[in-house]
Amino acid sequence: QVQLAESGGGLVQAGGSLRLSCTASGMRTTDNYMAWYRQAPGNERELVARMTRSGAMKYADAVKGRFIIWRPTVPNTVELSMNSLKPEDSGVYYCNVQDVIGDIYWGQGTQVTVSL
Repeated sequence: QVQLAESGGGLVQAGGSLRLSCTASGMRTTDNYMAWYRQAPGNERELVARMTRSGAMKYADAVKGRFIIWRPTVPNTVELSMNSLKPEDSGVYYCNVQDVIGDIYWGQGTQVTVSL
């Protein structure tokens, strides 16, 4: 059974930094598509950053130059370093994993709140 464990959310002042981490257990392989999405109240869930199996990265325009997605050496783990945070970055951040046969998994979400 696949499970995603997220950590690292919290409350930070504008201009501060946070780092999110997600580890997927029970995956068939160690090289999977992994991504972070976020959802603010009243908004749809949106892609923040993703990393493909080959390591290609993509960022939402709103976070380019401030956020970095990367894979530590721990298998099936992805982290998101968020810098120069803005109040509009607030929301629930979700880890998303897609395995080699296309199955999709979501984490439970971690709250990020950026205050003025």
